[in-house]
Amino acid sequence: MQADPTRQNRPAPESTDDPAPRRIGRRGMLLGSLAALALVAGVAWLTWDLTGKPATPAAARPGASAPGGAGAGLGGPGGAGGARGGPPTTVGIAVAERTDIPVMLEALGTVIPQATVRVRPQVSGVLQQVLYREGQVVRKGELLATIDPRQFEMAVQQAAGQRMRDEAQLEAARVTLQRFRTLLEQDSIARQEVDTQAALVKQLEAAVVIAKANEGTARLNLGYTRIVSPIAGRVGLRTVDVGNVVSASDANGVALITQLSPIDVEFAIPQDQAAALAQETGRAPMQARALDRTRSTVLETGSFSSLDNQVDTQTGTVRAKARFANDRQQLFPSQFVNLQLRLRTIEGAVTVPLAAVRTGTNGDYVFVLKDDRTVQLRTVQRGQATADRVQVVSGLQVGERVVTEGADRLRDGARVTLPSPAPTDGAQPQAARQRGGQGAEGAASAPQRRRQQQQQGGGAAQ
Repeated sequence: MQADPTRQNRPAPESTDDPAPRRIGRRGMLLGSLAALALVAGVAWLTWDLTGKPATPAAARPGASAPGGAGAGLGGPGGAGGARGGPPTTVGIAVAERTDIPVMLEALGTVIPQATVRVRPQVSGVLQQVLYREGQVVRKGELLATIDPRQFEMAVQQAAGQRMRDEAQLEAARVTLQRFRTLLEQDSIARQEVDTQAALVKQLEAAVVIAKANEGTARLNLGYTRIVSPIAGRVGLRTVDVGNVVSASDANGVALITQLSPIDVEFAIPQDQAAALAQETGRAPMQARALDRTRSTVLETGSFSSLDNQVDTQTGTVRAKARFANDRQQLFPSQFVNLQLRLRTIEGAVTVPLAAVRTGTNGDYVFVLKDDRTVQLRTVQRGQATADRVQVVSGLQVGERVVTEGADRLRDGARVTLPSPAPTDGAQPQAARQRGGQGAEGAASAPQRRRQQQQQGGGAAQ
């Protein structure tokens, strides 16, 4: 049977159906699985590198126990776990002691001198000498400067001459009066002449008194030419030079003297404490201390001096003064100091460190350590406080131990542990050395394990 040549050369009819989908072979699935494994290994390595340690299961963590065991139900924040059987909290403790607490009053004070004198001349004249140095400490009555005394010496001589003339006239009038009285007894003179002479004598006596007063004034002015210090103190800077004409109306004067020993510190106290301070004034002298602005150095120690008699309505305070000897010259006028005034001393007070007393919704409280290594929350009443200790008025006895550190992680009934003392001989125990050796080996092998995991991750990725 012959084939039809036309049939062989005729093209095949085109198919109108869609091509069948291509199926993934076994080789493709294997490559996808390897890529997924490589991705997981890379993520695991990155987690190890960032955290430095693998995630520990909850069952393998230290302190965890099986469900239903003694460690089940650990407490949350606030340290409840120690009260419910969890790991005890390490705390610091202190013992309540019986000490004396000083009741102090602190205020900001200003140093003021007891006396400040601006020395001015009392007569006018040319300044001849200045005998003091700037900043010199002078005594009372010490010569500071002199004024030209020549015109005042002439005034003294003139007043003395006037007095001598009046005294001579008075003496002559008295002799004449004596003669007139003798003649009156002999009835040889009229009484009118005797009375006239007696009046003249009295006039001359008054003239002599005036002359003596003028002479005294002249001598006093002559003495004013010597300018002396009216008080003992320190002289300020010089305000006038030699050769200037000075007078009593000069504003600056010749010198400014400030008394530095003793010296006062003026301070203000609240009006609520004025009554207590007034009651303590009549008793033993209250000690006062002047400290510098940093409260680190005691400049001088003195005593309370006086209290004002009225309250300042603008500030609601009362002014007071404390007096200091200032022998070391540590206090200067207009200096600001921190004043500490001891009002009284509370003897035999129960005190604990400041960190032991805490404040809650029900007031102040402390954690008292019991013999079974548990703590008891006890409400106390706070009293006076010092820089590092506070008085407990009620709620605590002498000798009881209170928690000073770690109290924020405790609650009533929590179990605590005390920090063990450090070894004094410098040698570690055997178990500690073994743990230290294991820790060193583990620290040394950690980089090796990390490199091995990196190599395994790289192989898996390949």
